[in-house]
Amino acid sequence: MLTINMAVLLAFVVVVRLRRRTEARSRNDEKLTVFIVLVLGLLLAPTELGQGILRVTGQVVEQMAQVKL
Repeated sequence: MLTINMAVLLAFVVVVRLRRRTEARSRNDEKLTVFIVLVLGLLLAPTELGQGILRVTGQVVEQMAQVKL
């Protein structure tokens, strides 16, 4: 039996949707893309990958906050 990870499937859908030309998108199409990305984020958040991304992002933001321009 073949199983598909929902997060992988949604990541593929996001990549395919974002490759389309900007002029060809309607407002509803953009809203659907945002919704799909939000669902993908919710699926990744509790995983080890999601937690790793959160840690790395937090460290980058922390370092950027310490840099004085």
